[in-house]
Amino acid sequence: MKKMLLSIFVLILLSLLAACGADNKEGNNEETNDQDHTANLYDEVMEKGVLTVGTEGTYTPFTFHNEAGDLTGYDVEVIREVANRMGIEIEFMETQWDSMFAGLNSGRFDLIANQVGINEDRLANYDFSVPYTHSSAVVVVPQENNDITSFEDLEGKNSAQSLTSNYGNIAEESGANLIGVEGLAQAIELIKQGRADVTINDKLAILEYVKQQGEKGIKIVDESDDVSDMAFVFNKGNEQLVEAINEQLEAMKEDGTLAEISKEWFGEDVSSK
Repeated sequence: MKKMLLSIFVLILLSLLAACGADNKEGNNEETNDQDHTANLYDEVMEKGVLTVGTEGTYTPFTFHNEAGDLTGYDVEVIREVANRMGIEIEFMETQWDSMFAGLNSGRFDLIANQVGINEDRLANYDFSVPYTHSSAVVVVPQENNDITSFEDLEGKNSAQSLTSNYGNIAEESGANLIGVEGLAQAIELIKQGRADVTINDKLAILEYVKQQGEKGIKIVDESDDVSDMAFVFNKGNEQLVEAINEQLEAMKEDGTLAEISKEWFGEDVSSK
């Protein structure tokens, strides 16, 4: 009788151990699947046929809503062309800039398309596509002005600037006296009226302003050698998706499509240095 009870006890114990082993094995599979999910974002995107993109939707001319209410802009059209060539759709997730990277970190979207500049701090935490925009600080003067032809000529000149911007710092470091303005439009009006001599601003912003306003009263006379490169941003560990998007961007550069989109928005090719 004792032997029979002992045998039953052993069988029950073995059954319990087997069940525990099965539970542990399932848990390990779940962990492996999570790792595979992270490592194979490209496969997931291609299987769903949808690329989820974080963007502001309020940053003209890069990502904004037109008069019809449709999302458009330079960055929007570039990533749309990329997705089209990959044979997939795009779902845009409009997000304020202050929470853009938090959204990427949490996996709300697969990448950011919002004129994000490449810098060392961001490279430490994120991966970038090849750049699709290049820009720099430029010196802008009235069309008839011949006194200022470079950054070196700013010494003692009055420069219309947003006082908290990097461009205000550049003007001040070049020896200019700053006249505070609320934005680019006001700065241009001041230099046209002769109330300021010059303004320093982003080349893309100037080109877009001239194109939209049909402005012929100003001109760019110098451009900084310090060029900023903008690209799509990804969480690290998604090399296959980055490579796939880079492949399309390179093809768009080769066949002239990227330059064509650029000229549509800025009047010149800002996709190459």
